[in-house]
Amino acid sequence: MKEKLRVTHADGTVTAVRQRGLWADICRNKVSYALIAPYFILFFLFTVLPVLISIFFSFTDFNMLEVPDFVGWRNYVKLLLEDDIFIIALRNTLLFAVITGPVSYLLCLLFAWIINEFNPRVRAILTLIFYAPSICGNAYMIWNLILTGDRYGFLNGLLLKLDVIFEPVLWMQTERYVMPVLIIVQLWLSLGTGFLSFVAGLQTVDKSMYEAAAIDGVKNRWQELWFVTLPAMKPQLMFGAVMQITQSFAVADISINLAGNPSVNYAGTTIVTHLLDYGSTRLDMGYASAIATVLFLLMVGTNKLVQHLLRRVGE
Repeated sequence: MKEKLRVTHADGTVTAVRQRGLWADICRNKVSYALIAPYFILFFLFTVLPVLISIFFSFTDFNMLEVPDFVGWRNYVKLLLEDDIFIIALRNTLLFAVITGPVSYLLCLLFAWIINEFNPRVRAILTLIFYAPSICGNAYMIWNLILTGDRYGFLNGLLLKLDVIFEPVLWMQTERYVMPVLIIVQLWLSLGTGFLSFVAGLQTVDKSMYEAAAIDGVKNRWQELWFVTLPAMKPQLMFGAVMQITQSFAVADISINLAGNPSVNYAGTTIVTHLLDYGSTRLDMGYASAIATVLFLLMVGTNKLVQHLLRRVGE
């Protein structure tokens, strides 16, 4: 489809210029489009298409054995007005995301900024140390040993030895301790891909920009960080924000492995664990798709808000 572009000349005259159509643009840059075609096809098949299918199934009653039965908004009405467990899961997820998202994001940026000051060899070692927990497959086993509810658990043993407590605490079977423990573990695991992107982004900042900033009146390291470093690594900041939002809203493994599913009084239930309950255990795919759609909208909305805030960095 072709469109007309109005061009205003220096003498004030306006000329309508016919823009190149989409097909003509594809033919002109066919090599470039051919190179991106494999990624685009895979992205569409395994990301865009599943999201669209999930949204469609959210308006149906589907048990994976029978033909989907269209039920309109019934799943969403049940989800938002009748499902008390979902309301608890939504509250837990928002609390989890509000605390762990910004805190872990700032920790990633802070540690990456500090590590960047060391020589390359020390920087590589420190990066590995900070990144290791996020790729440790037995991380939950370690925390299960720490949080064991008898006197042989590492945490209980230490507190008993220091006379802080006088009997073992059932950490993951006591409602008030479940969410704080999950938040601590998530923060411990949060220095992942976003952290690596910050470390890489700091390496790309042109050193001459700091000299120019000093001439313009930048006087300390915090001003350098705000006016020079962060604006120069906005792509990495955006990527890190997307990763942290995804981790914060999609938390499930931590809750399942440490608190169980369901957890005591649903204290550790999140939207994703609720989704897994209906999708994997009950095989109610229509209702599970409605849960997934609500989670998708929450993540997209949060991502848009974060993008708006990051555009103001350095102003």
